[in-house]
Amino acid sequence: MFLTRKKPPLIGLDISSTSIKLLELSKSGSGYRIEGIAVEPLPANSMVDKNVAEVEAVGESVKRALLKSKTKSKYCAIAVAGSSVITKKITMPASLSEEEMEGNVQLEADQYIPYPLEEVNLDFQVLGETEGNPETVDVLLAACRSENVDDRIAAVELAGLTPKIVDIEAYTIESVFQTMAPHLPDEGMDKTVAIVDIGATMTSLCVIHNHQLIYTREQNFGGKQLTEEIMRRYGLSYEEAGLAKRQGGLPDNYEPEVLEPFKETTAQQVSRFLQFFYSAGGNVNNVDHLILGGGTACLPDIAELTESHIGVPTMIANPFRDMSAVSRVNKANLNSDAPSFLIAAGLAIRGVEHL
Repeated sequence: MFLTRKKPPLIGLDISSTSIKLLELSKSGSGYRIEGIAVEPLPANSMVDKNVAEVEAVGESVKRALLKSKTKSKYCAIAVAGSSVITKKITMPASLSEEEMEGNVQLEADQYIPYPLEEVNLDFQVLGETEGNPETVDVLLAACRSENVDDRIAAVELAGLTPKIVDIEAYTIESVFQTMAPHLPDEGMDKTVAIVDIGATMTSLCVIHNHQLIYTREQNFGGKQLTEEIMRRYGLSYEEAGLAKRQGGLPDNYEPEVLEPFKETTAQQVSRFLQFFYSAGGNVNNVDHLILGGGTACLPDIAELTESHIGVPTMIANPFRDMSAVSRVNKANLNSDAPSFLIAAGLAIRGVEHL
């Protein structure tokens, strides 16, 4: 019997607007084990609108995250923001070979993409047989400006990593949903679940019906607004305000005058997001469950407040809930970090499943 070399694991690397989130997983029975994890803040202005503005600054932050995590892996999976990607579902004859399909995708892409094809990265995925027509298959076409992909690749390569997968953030959330579905009624089957990931500057909504992604949207809103209000109110620097937000120690009027109004605003924003989905005119017009992710999801009682506003059962995202962890991982921070690790976890899961 010959020993076959396993492919090296891919680190999930989420390059967000304010930080690097790194996660390395391995397979453990039917679940996953956390092998390494790190969060590293990004210098101000190194990212603009979720695009890399300063490649070297981002690369240095990735390098520091790698040192923190103590990972040995040299390969990673990264993602681009949904706002920088054009996706289109098209149908093709089921009889086509992969090469023929690739040729057809190029022709189709020319109709839908408002940029010259030499300026875009193009990919496609066969989703399966078209409903009601076994002769054709549904194919998801995805295109992104090459510079958005190339800048991310350049930053991680500066840190000594080789990206093997470039995904779209919304589809990483579809991947990570599988870790949270067991904690929903009927494991989320035949249910519509809205996942709202509230980042520092951008909030994304992913609606998953029967475990399939059916709707995505991004909007400018995030935890940075609370940080800036703390700065303004208490005369702190941005870094000091961010630290105070996480660790406490602010004056007594902070909760009633600053935190509670921000939580109310967050619940209203989530409600508006769902209205956009309802008015989009799809086949699904109600949401059974809501999952809140991102750093803002760690605010006290935010799930209860949102649920009372919207009338939809709400829980906080925790992709780590059923995962074990190696001894070097600081387990004390896992629960508080979990909601903001949705994208990194989705990428890390893809990184394990490619093995």
